[in-house]
Amino acid sequence: MVLLRFLMLLFALIVSDLHSLPWFINVSEREGPGTILQSFSFNCSSHMPTLELVNVQPPTTFFNPPSLTRWQGIYVGKVTLSSSARLDALAVNHYELQLRYTCGNLVMEGPLFVDVQRASGHVQCVGQFVSPGGEIIQVPETVKPGAQLYTLLLPGLEVQGTQINIISAQDPPYFPGPFSISEQGCLQAPSQGLKGHAQKIFRLQISVFFGQGQSCQGMLMVKVLPVPSSQVSFLQKTQSITIPEDKVPGSKVVQVQARGFDLRYEIFSPMPSPLYSIGSADGVVRTTVPLELAHARGAAVTKLQVKAFERLRPWASAELDLTVNVLSVNRWPPHCIPALLVTQIPETSPVGTVLNTLTCTDPDSTGATLDYQLWLHSPPDLASLCLRDRVLEVNATLDCDTPGACFQHAASILVLDHGQPQMTTEVPVLVMVTPVNEFTPACAPHTFWVREDAGPHTLLGTVLGTDMDYPRNSIEYYTTGGPSIFAVDHLSGEIHLLGTLDYEQQRLYRLIVLLIDHGQDWDPTYHRSGSCTITIEVEDVNDHPPECEPPFQELTIYTTLGHSVEVTKVSCWIPQEPQRLTFSYSIMGENSKNQFRMQEAILVHNYSLLEPPWPEQSCTYELLIHVADAGPFIPHLSTTATIIVHLVPWRASTVATSTQRTTVPSVMTSLLVTNTETFWHPEPWFVVVLTATGALLLLALGWLVSKLLQR
Repeated sequence: MVLLRFLMLLFALIVSDLHSLPWFINVSEREGPGTILQSFSFNCSSHMPTLELVNVQPPTTFFNPPSLTRWQGIYVGKVTLSSSARLDALAVNHYELQLRYTCGNLVMEGPLFVDVQRASGHVQCVGQFVSPGGEIIQVPETVKPGAQLYTLLLPGLEVQGTQINIISAQDPPYFPGPFSISEQGCLQAPSQGLKGHAQKIFRLQISVFFGQGQSCQGMLMVKVLPVPSSQVSFLQKTQSITIPEDKVPGSKVVQVQARGFDLRYEIFSPMPSPLYSIGSADGVVRTTVPLELAHARGAAVTKLQVKAFERLRPWASAELDLTVNVLSVNRWPPHCIPALLVTQIPETSPVGTVLNTLTCTDPDSTGATLDYQLWLHSPPDLASLCLRDRVLEVNATLDCDTPGACFQHAASILVLDHGQPQMTTEVPVLVMVTPVNEFTPACAPHTFWVREDAGPHTLLGTVLGTDMDYPRNSIEYYTTGGPSIFAVDHLSGEIHLLGTLDYEQQRLYRLIVLLIDHGQDWDPTYHRSGSCTITIEVEDVNDHPPECEPPFQELTIYTTLGHSVEVTKVSCWIPQEPQRLTFSYSIMGENSKNQFRMQEAILVHNYSLLEPPWPEQSCTYELLIHVADAGPFIPHLSTTATIIVHLVPWRASTVATSTQRTTVPSVMTSLLVTNTETFWHPEPWFVVVLTATGALLLLALGWLVSKLLQR
């Protein structure tokens, strides 16, 4: 026992703390005065702490006020049994001690629950039975022969093999006959009865032997009382009372009252009573143990037989049948697993997909039926979830391809029991809907037109891609296998021109635009792609002037008065656009008398337009022929051809006589002489380059001379 107490104290110093209240401890009914029930330690450095026993239920003097000692800077408190402690599990098997701890301004309270355990095979003589004066029982002289007068209540009597004997002498004539006692401790009246032995006291020495050297002795004194002169009675023979199951041990159930003088009350059936006790003097029936129906079997309905009798004449008595009904009290809400339901599903989950199964139990009633209700919070107008019994399922299509459609569903599952009052547990539900990239981006084929003189970075048009996944039209644009002079903006889809175009070289381009979506699936690496063909047509622009061959001609012609002479034909064309054959021709320079004119591409000299006097000498004309393209194309580009014409007039011979003058025209044949001179006519760009190069050489030479002069 000393070793056990030392271990309990050591354990308390290591792990005990007042914050661990409440405690539940078990103690054997064998334990006697001074037994340490609970030890604990705590720190209180700046004040003198106190530890008090505030209350004990049911009331008893079995427990000492807690002791408090200081050991190595730590305060150690102990709760022990008092010198009057006689634990009896049959009488009271549960005590509740309310402790209060004070350290300065810190005040804490907590309960200490003590359960008294039966000690198998333990014989303990307690109460007045083992006192020097013994225990006195009073019986009327009218008791029936062999009637049960008293039951000896000692722990251990229920063990088989217990022997109980009356060892004192019961010789007549003082004794009308021997009293007998059974192995269960029931004392019976003599077979002759007690009639005529009023006012006598019979002393019975009783020995209880359990075996293995365990025994005890006590004294019973049976006092015979005369026939009572008054009657004891209850107002009603039966009574029924209903109480809730949450009453703590020691709570009042009902107070019974009988008519009579100096009455006492006892419960004689069942004997002993495991759940209830009655006040001997006041008749108040109280609970002795917790009445939780889930743990205390048979506590729902208890039938008690209560006896009221006079203190001095116990044979003057009356009986009452008391029925105590215990109602279940709903104290605990349903307990659910999981307590928080969070799940994630793709938006393509079909209707009927099981999200989770809720498992709930009622702590107040094992196996009780529970009700489940689903409350949707967001979105409030879509019943996308449903609850079938305890199973949460998808109730509607979880399409998230419209702005603000879903992505998150918040709800609550209410679990209700059927107790009084009704208790409810709310299980929050959060369903995260992950997007799925379902649709392929697409764009319609389109044709854009662009002038061939468009410069770099010209915007040709925009590719309009569509994607039904959310967020809508989240597309990037790329070109694949197309001409490098076009580029597409990755984000906007705008097509820009990077180089120059030439209608005469290529009039039609086909561009393959690749569309790739992004940010539309829970997996950021998953993409879908589509494509479309963009046609780019180049619009023709008049950008090449005509060229003449040869660009310079020098001709000598002979003219006849009154006749028109075809000088030459100007041959022009556009090498890059040979299909253009329509040009306009006009004469510029040294044609003041309009003796030259153009008939389409032919230069004609008209001698008939000249007025006398006619030229007699040869003359030279330098004509500039302006050749411009014609047609609907704008602008009109032109070139100039140079024709030098040496004009030689021709005269007829005149024969004069004295009688008449006849002019005989002689027939002459016109001779057209064509002289072709070769000359150097460089391109304009070559002249510019040559001029710039010469200027740079002169600048370099000047810089070199200046450096030499400085040296």
